Amino acid sequence: MKLSVNDLHASVSDPLLDTMNFLNEITSRYPNAISFAPGRPYDGSFELEDVFRHIRRYLDHLGAQRMTAGRIRASVYQYGPTAGQIRDLIAASLEADEGITVTPESVVVTVGAQEAMVLALRTLFAGPDDVLLVACPCYVGIIGAARTLDIAVAPVAERDGQLQPADVEAVIRRERARGKRPKALYVVPDHANPSGSTMDRRSRERLLDVAARHDLLIFEDNPYRLVSGGERLPTLKALDREQIVLHIGSYSKTVFPGARVGFAVADQVVSDDAAGPVLLADELAKVKSMITVNTSSLSQAAIAGALLACDGRLSVANEAAAARYGQAMRATLAELDQRFPADRRQALGLDWNRPAGGFFLSLRVPFPAGNAALRRSAEDFAVLWTPMSYFYPDGVAGDAGGRAIRLSVSYLTRAQITEGIGRLARFIESEAGA
Repeated sequence: MKLSVNDLHASVSDPLLDTMNFLNEITSRYPNAISFAPGRPYDGSFELEDVFRHIRRYLDHLGAQRMTAGRIRASVYQYGPTAGQIRDLIAASLEADEGITVTPESVVVTVGAQEAMVLALRTLFAGPDDVLLVACPCYVGIIGAARTLDIAVAPVAERDGQLQPADVEAVIRRERARGKRPKALYVVPDHANPSGSTMDRRSRERLLDVAARHDLLIFEDNPYRLVSGGERLPTLKALDREQIVLHIGSYSKTVFPGARVGFAVADQVVSDDAAGPVLLADELAKVKSMITVNTSSLSQAAIAGALLACDGRLSVANEAAAARYGQAMRATLAELDQRFPADRRQALGLDWNRPAGGFFLSLRVPFPAGNAALRRSAEDFAVLWTPMSYFYPDGVAGDAGGRAIRLSVSYLTRAQITEGIGRLARFIESEAGA
């Protein structure tokens, strides 16, 4: 049988879906390059024996609840409940760490945060006129998920380093004037990927007000809060009084990414004339049952053990990691300041933001920063970064996307940061001169 790409779903030909493959390919091709591309935790934070300790702690926890040996055995070896078997521990952790009060029944345990996004999109977007709003630049995973599900995406550009609620309202009105139905907004309020930006408290409150007035759901994705130092503002879900926030969580940064465990908090009530009112979480679980059936029981056991070890306070368990990431961010900013003093920055038209936490910062550069420039950077200067154009629904949103790069500081040592920023500085000077 001969297949043409024209016979396949249009999303497989979308350049957006090639971005991760391109980064993986160029990383493997230049193994000696210093890479500011991967947004992953620092390997040195992990101890091999911790996985076994986590699982043992969870099994002991089940035994302390007088669970039979057969049930304990099934809890790690068998298929588990579709919505998850550690929902009570997740709900307790959200209360302890974030002040989010929800019932375990409103939690769905997912295969990473990515599945939570897919479940939310597939469940809530019912027709061709439904539109997803995204803070822009935006995590590529939500844009790609929307593309594979044929869901239209409307960007809301960050302004002055912030998502402005007034801009969200303007896009809502524009889409409705086009006959579309804005259904939800995706946002990372703290240390966003890719920009590194954080919404201030007033903007959070105003955004919730805009969403409530326009009957708009908010998908809140917040993977970097508990691995960042300093003051933490309340999550949108903690401030939510109207049940308009669907909170998406991940243990990839706070425990370890290999577990592939995330969750969605969907406590919204769905009316059903036949069955009566049900939780939105129940509807997400129905969709999940046809996609992944359930999240790995063994992975859930490992995450549960980690939660039990710190009484649900992952912010405490991650204090050392948060300090390390904070030091890496400060070191990167200091190296940039040293390589590019204010007068040189102004002459080049170069600028960057100064995130207080998270993994990422963004640089505005004086040249087109696409794949061709990335190849030159890898080949001639042995340093890698991510084009910011990857994080826009249409590839490039003018100079904002086309002349900007993302740096991830989480994965590198202090020495690698110093050497890497030196290489990056030489590359930027070369490109600007050319």
